[in-house]
Amino acid sequence: MQWCCPGVDQYRPIMAAQHEVLSSRASTSQRPALGVFCGSRAGRDGSALTLARELGGALAGAGIDLVYGGAGIGVMGTLADAVLDAGGRVVGVIPTGLFSHEVPHRQLTERIEVADMHERKRTMYARSDAFCGLPGGYGTLEEVFEAATWNQLGLHDRPKPIALLDGGAPGSPGFWSHLERFLDNTMDEGFLKPGNRSLVTRVGTVAQVLALVG
Repeated sequence: MQWCCPGVDQYRPIMAAQHEVLSSRASTSQRPALGVFCGSRAGRDGSALTLARELGGALAGAGIDLVYGGAGIGVMGTLADAVLDAGGRVVGVIPTGLFSHEVPHRQLTERIEVADMHERKRTMYARSDAFCGLPGGYGTLEEVFEAATWNQLGLHDRPKPIALLDGGAPGSPGFWSHLERFLDNTMDEGFLKPGNRSLVTRVGTVAQVLALVG
């Protein structure tokens, strides 16, 4: 495995675990997979659930597996249900300690129980070819930014695109509009290189998300 950035030796134990998962995946399936980060709550106006249903149906139709956090509630559950209802495959990754907070989905194609949140993210990152953020809270934001940081530091086995799929009530600027402005400001203030600003992009259609998985 090549390391493109100096000073990242502290990540080697993590990447060794990731490489094992990647090797396991390569030996069992060549299907493309999209990792999706999203909320375990439904949101206020239902628009996020509509977006999740559209994305889930499209993933199944395109033969792209869903890799997500394994819950059966909120946006997470709606997304998984949409993929399964359309005949697609869903891989859920959930820490055993979260069972009382994120009720596990009981009908997944594959459910992977892990020890903690760190292992959850490592497994999701290893099993996915690209990532999409749907509306969610702190956990969603943390997962999006960690995936982006891994791209920035060259810690994924290859660059993996990250898109924020927008939604919101009709007439609204979109759920991710404020975060987009924050990232632009972060770049303008000199804390984010212009070349790295594109690691997280905001898109408005499901088709743009599917195009990332290649």
